Amino acid sequence: MDRYRSLIERARAGERILIDGGTGSECLLRGAPELANGWSGGAALSDPDIVRQVHLDYIALGADLIASNTFATGRNVLEDAGVADDFEVYNRRAVELAVEARSLAGTPADHVVVAGGISNWSFSGDRPSLDLLHDNTVEQARIMRDAGADLISLEMMVDLPRMTCTLDAASTVGLPIWVGLTIGPEEGHGVDELGEVIELREGGAISEAVEIARAYDLVDAFCLMHSDVRLTERGVAAIRAHWDGPLGAYAHAAEVEGGRVTFEDAITPAAYAAYEPAWRAAGATMVGGCCGIGPAHVEAVASALGR
Repeated sequence: MDRYRSLIERARAGERILIDGGTGSECLLRGAPELANGWSGGAALSDPDIVRQVHLDYIALGADLIASNTFATGRNVLEDAGVADDFEVYNRRAVELAVEARSLAGTPADHVVVAGGISNWSFSGDRPSLDLLHDNTVEQARIMRDAGADLISLEMMVDLPRMTCTLDAASTVGLPIWVGLTIGPEEGHGVDELGEVIELREGGAISEAVEIARAYDLVDAFCLMHSDVRLTERGVAAIRAHWDGPLGAYAHAAEVEGGRVTFEDAITPAAYAAYEPAWRAAGATMVGGCCGIGPAHVEAVASALGR
């Protein structure tokens, strides 16, 4: 907790915080196999060396926070992928790999915090009831806490009911929580297509999401995450209008080819880093990247931050 307390105090004081880039997409890019209906969720067991090295690469670039490769290890996702029997080991091992990377990086990385990433997404579209989602998330958060996570990061919250359910569940384990909100379609669109009221991807005003989440004592930060780079400035500004604490811009870039979403080569590192001044002006105090944003992009962002 001392490590986490130091980070959040720096963030609250206005120091620029560097978050890591995409982990799941980077693991797949490096050769980890994709699970049917489970994306990169299997990498902690199929290719632990790849996962650990991705974390190490972000740490070497100066990341203050690295997130476990657990976006796709919710119980419902692993059930759809046919590997739910390994729910505990997937989540535990993924957090352990991030902790191991920090240890391997040595004393210069002692300050790096490990976030246990929890999502309520479904790749099959078959989502559990809210009661079942709550129970599954409590179990997942406990596994992450016991494996060494310093905080819980709620990833890709796209609607109000599931966000609230996931937040209720994560709050039971006593770790600090960061809430990642997502707007716009996966492939993105022009900023002119956003309405006056910024909505979560699947419904509910982002302002209402912030008001709900900020009422939880354990919520220390928000991120506009897994949202197209073109929409991130507006999304960050919408959060900032209702939140005066640490706020992250954690964007992605995607393309659709033959009906399949791809992240590889969707944006150059220089083009990604060029958004940073606008995100900062909109209120972002922390910057990283989500799917399709790899070490080269984070290196460019670090340079923009003066690292």
